[in-house]
Amino acid sequence: MRIALATLSYTITVVALVLPTVRVRQLIGIYRKGQADPTRSNDQGARFKNMLKEVLGHTKMLNFTATGIAHWFVMIGFGALFGTLVTAYGQVLNPEFALPFIGHWVVYELFAEFIAMATGVGIVTLIGIRQVTRFRMLNRFARSGMGKAYYVEATIVVIIFCVIALRGLEGALAGETSWNWHYAISWPAVIAFQGMSVSALESAIVWVATAKIVTSMAWFIVIASNFTMGIAWHRFLAPFNIFYKRNSDGSNSLGALPEMLSHGKPVNFEDPAEDDVFGLGNRADISWKGLLDMTSCTECGRCQSQCPAWHTDKPLSPKLLIMAMRDHAMAKVVETEALVGENAPISLDVLWSCTMCGACVNECPVDIEHVDHIVNMRRFQVLVESEFPSELGGTFRNLEKAGNPWGANKQDREGWIAECDFPVRVVEGVLPDEVEYLFWVGCAGAYEERAKKTTKAVAELLHMAGVNFAVLGKRETCTGDPARRAGNEFLYQILSRENIETFNEVFAGRPKGKKKVVVTCPHCFTTIGRDYAQSGFELEMLHHTQLLNTLIKEKRLKPSPHKSEQKLTYHDPCYLGRHNQIYAPPRELLEASGCDITEMPRNQERSFCCGGGGGRMWMEEKIGTRINLNRVDEAISTGVDEVAVACPFCRVMVGDGMVARQSDVEVLDVAQVLLRNLKN
Repeated sequence: MRIALATLSYTITVVALVLPTVRVRQLIGIYRKGQADPTRSNDQGARFKNMLKEVLGHTKMLNFTATGIAHWFVMIGFGALFGTLVTAYGQVLNPEFALPFIGHWVVYELFAEFIAMATGVGIVTLIGIRQVTRFRMLNRFARSGMGKAYYVEATIVVIIFCVIALRGLEGALAGETSWNWHYAISWPAVIAFQGMSVSALESAIVWVATAKIVTSMAWFIVIASNFTMGIAWHRFLAPFNIFYKRNSDGSNSLGALPEMLSHGKPVNFEDPAEDDVFGLGNRADISWKGLLDMTSCTECGRCQSQCPAWHTDKPLSPKLLIMAMRDHAMAKVVETEALVGENAPISLDVLWSCTMCGACVNECPVDIEHVDHIVNMRRFQVLVESEFPSELGGTFRNLEKAGNPWGANKQDREGWIAECDFPVRVVEGVLPDEVEYLFWVGCAGAYEERAKKTTKAVAELLHMAGVNFAVLGKRETCTGDPARRAGNEFLYQILSRENIETFNEVFAGRPKGKKKVVVTCPHCFTTIGRDYAQSGFELEMLHHTQLLNTLIKEKRLKPSPHKSEQKLTYHDPCYLGRHNQIYAPPRELLEASGCDITEMPRNQERSFCCGGGGGRMWMEEKIGTRINLNRVDEAISTGVDEVAVACPFCRVMVGDGMVARQSDVEVLDVAQVLLRNLKN
């Protein structure tokens, strides 16, 4: 019997070593066929440090605390219990086998038992969480590969059972009669096996050891047979995916959008090559990092659980999008078979439902870059297929002809200045030395009536603080944010070059530290401050809440200490918060203005989108319920009188939502709240 079981154990082990080796080579071959992306290998020391921090510290998993702790022990158990597997290989031949030197060392035995028990508790906890989540209205595991997950979970349960059972059998075979530190945790199992004969104990050890080996090796064989089994593959691929994330400093792949690469080089829009790849249209266009993203997905649904599109019954789920791309990339299909469109893995409705709020990227524990893939697919649809929502056609034309998405007259950009009862300086040429800040008003701030109130409030506050600032007036044009995030990279390049030329003229001769720009729009803040850096141009960007907060701390603005009678909540803009990590300044401003903030349940990094990002501001919302109404209902439920915002898009979307709900809750910018305090 021992020879037969040993033969089975060693034979399946050989298969389990050879097959995964062959399949890993095939997987690497698939990655190598992906488009080049040379931006992923800089600062390798920083990348390695961040990878260790995220993996060993479980930094993102701990956003879901109970799940994170349980998963950490399951992850640790995968490697820490390797010694028990080696022991099993010896036990199928000799039931009394123990690892040389450390096999009977009490520290090792206690460590192995503790990890085994913690791993067992962890996997049972994860199984429970998965089952409870199934019955929630927004099940994050919906349409995940549940059968694959159950198999992985069952495998871990069986292995932990075998580890504890073997420890009990070993104790009984050793003739232990009282509790001791060698069997501190497994002692109940030792008691359970006491009374069995020596031959029965030895036979049981051989059988359980064989079961442990066969179960473990079968797992390797099963996953080697299926590249789409992310629930298992992520154990090996996640560290690499985290290491090669877009930002070497470990920050999320948000903020600026990635450059449009073709064969590993930025596309030259002034003289594109005939074989240039414009975005992501089929499997052959996917980069090696994109393929790594897709095979690393564990289908946990954390991205889906935070997605505003999914929460409002849109067809987009970031999880299902990555799964569809993965299944398409790993299937035996023609390289040029379309990825997006009718009868394709991803529908146009899925692609255009995204607001690019970044919640998915923020939540993903293995750092998948959902937003980057979506924008690359949009680029292909706009630049190659000319397939995009009809409303965007008008937006693109307005941006091209009038320099703003509304198509308003460029001469009217200075209209708000006439409504001010204090002087506002308009720069004609080079910014004078005495001017400290250039105030970038933006399209919304110049044309949209509600946003103009924010513009005037900020200008008045700067005037009250004695800040020497100036504006560009008619020399401003759209930053290109709507075009770029809607996939029209060509139009974005035109608009960005025009603005960069203007900035170069305005800041001519100024050192880097003296090129200061303040904006009220987080979209302008992100595009100018981060996207333009890809063209080699950098400014010192400040959001108006940051500058105003500094002016208060410097006592150049002195708010009244009296408490406001208005009950207020604050809505975090996605492009200020998740994309730029600016959470404290707006809140500190509101507190300085005498306001007590009642936070909405979803706030700061978990804030819910207003629905206006990613070009959605200029598209009709025809599917499911409206995103802004979902957010407005949450604000109203707090029982407040006012909602403070720090983004013109958010102000429009939340304001329109209040009107739709026939609510008398007022929506106003943080700057207006401060100005009201100073005037009262």
